[in-house]
Amino acid sequence: MGTKANTRGFTIVEIVMVIVLIGVIAGFTYSYALPRYRSRTYYTRAISELNTLGNAMTLYVAKYNDYPPDVVRDIPAGMKEFIQSDGFNNSWPDAPWPGTVYDYDNWPPDGNGPQHTYQISIRFCNAGDTATCKAVAQKYLSGYVSSATLSSWDANSSVYYCIKGSCRSHQGQPMNHPGYCVNCGSKSQFF
Repeated sequence: MGTKANTRGFTIVEIVMVIVLIGVIAGFTYSYALPRYRSRTYYTRAISELNTLGNAMTLYVAKYNDYPPDVVRDIPAGMKEFIQSDGFNNSWPDAPWPGTVYDYDNWPPDGNGPQHTYQISIRFCNAGDTATCKAVAQKYLSGYVSSATLSSWDANSSVYYCIKGSCRSHQGQPMNHPGYCVNCGSKSQFF
């Protein structure tokens, strides 16, 4: 009265098909999740570094009783003493997103900003290269900055951290250079 046990297992073809299916699913997941993860990482790092630089500027002003002069595509050298990370100091003027740099702005009052302006900006391209700026900003800022702002992004646009004054994307007319202020509250996306 013995019953014959079914000893048949999976064939090699069935095992290969399962492995291929898992590989395809993993590939789709990887190609979808990795760019979103990188974008989020760049943005989070930018916010963190801009906050650090803003705090360093507060310490600089407390020690020297004045703001440093304007620096083009860099951070004032005197601020480096207030930042503890040697790795961060050595990477200046590079900002978090690939191809971006920091820019410290010290602008006098003008027709576009009635107050003296002190801010730290992240520039997305070389001056005059609007096509690259727009492409890089749309690639990395989509989901954080409004699509209307990104569609008008130009070579003078920036992500910036307002320290004090009439902060804006560029010293030129604010309506011509859209930007994104990371610490301006509900007014964070304005021209």
